Amino acid sequence: MLKNILVINSGSTSLKYKLYDSGNNEIQGGIFVVENNHEDIIKKILREIGNVSDIKAVVHRVVHGGEEFVQPVVIDDDILRKLEGLNKLAPLHNPFNLLGIKIISEFLPSTEQVAVFDTAFFADIPKKAGVYAIPDDLAYEYKIKRYGFHGISHNYIAQEASRELGKPLNKLNLITCHLGGGWSVTAIKKGKPIDTSMGYTPLEGLVMMTRAGDLGSGVVFEVLRGGLGTQNDIESLYDILNKNSGIKGLSGGIDDYQDLLREVNLGNEKAKLAFSLATYRLSKYIGAYFVALGGKLDAVVFSGGIGAGDPMTRNEVIKNTKFLGNFKNLSFKTNEELLMVQKARELL
Repeated sequence: MLKNILVINSGSTSLKYKLYDSGNNEIQGGIFVVENNHEDIIKKILREIGNVSDIKAVVHRVVHGGEEFVQPVVIDDDILRKLEGLNKLAPLHNPFNLLGIKIISEFLPSTEQVAVFDTAFFADIPKKAGVYAIPDDLAYEYKIKRYGFHGISHNYIAQEASRELGKPLNKLNLITCHLGGGWSVTAIKKGKPIDTSMGYTPLEGLVMMTRAGDLGSGVVFEVLRGGLGTQNDIESLYDILNKNSGIKGLSGGIDDYQDLLREVNLGNEKAKLAFSLATYRLSKYIGAYFVALGGKLDAVVFSGGIGAGDPMTRNEVIKNTKFLGNFKNLSFKTNEELLMVQKARELL
């Protein structure tokens, strides 16, 4: 049996790790802000672990698997080259995910590494939910489709809901809500995702902390016609929609959710609008997915730092959707790392 498994989640601004024993119990873990470089942080992690000979495999979260990687995979040089070709699909995430893989390869060259993909959970959603109404040749050339994100989290909390409800996952209809820095919602029918709010990129869907979410494409064209047209200006607009919109943009710059809730309770009108719009958009999606599930719903499940930790947000959404009928509302802390370990053990 495989012994200890190290999970690495290497991002652009932070690096998170957890170490699990043979019984899938978490031994230790931590999160580091990337102030210098990823290599120094991974060195520090390996020093904290101590006896690295006990590490039998390292599992990495890779945000985007494209069309090819729809299952966990053991990483070799050929796989790594293919993954590098996907960097353009998730330029804010994948390059840093792969950097973690490369650094581990240097420090632990004989240790097997596994990639688990955020997009893989949504690989088989129905075509009517997975394509955009654009010409086929354009979609084919640029690989434009609805990939979905937060898949590891949605998968985990669906499994937790199955345990809580005492019913096999393949007999459950669920709507899972991952609410953290990014917000996404997924419709799960008989254990399989059939639709999800994020699409070609994580920008689509719900109003998030700094992302605009669903936005008419005409708005983008209008802004570009208004003066933004050079490559630098296009990148600036990309940053505006990803980093300075959503709750932050609506509230006048609040980028911490607990601060937002305090301002809502103090009567700050901008904060109240941001809170109302974010919860309203989520409620609308739940209503739409209730229809997608044929009106048969066992539970709405909330997770993420906001979804599992903030009753004010959950209660607002529950109030908005109570007319849909009699179903349970559940909340769980997500544990993407544990699911990644389980998938790695199945693979290896």
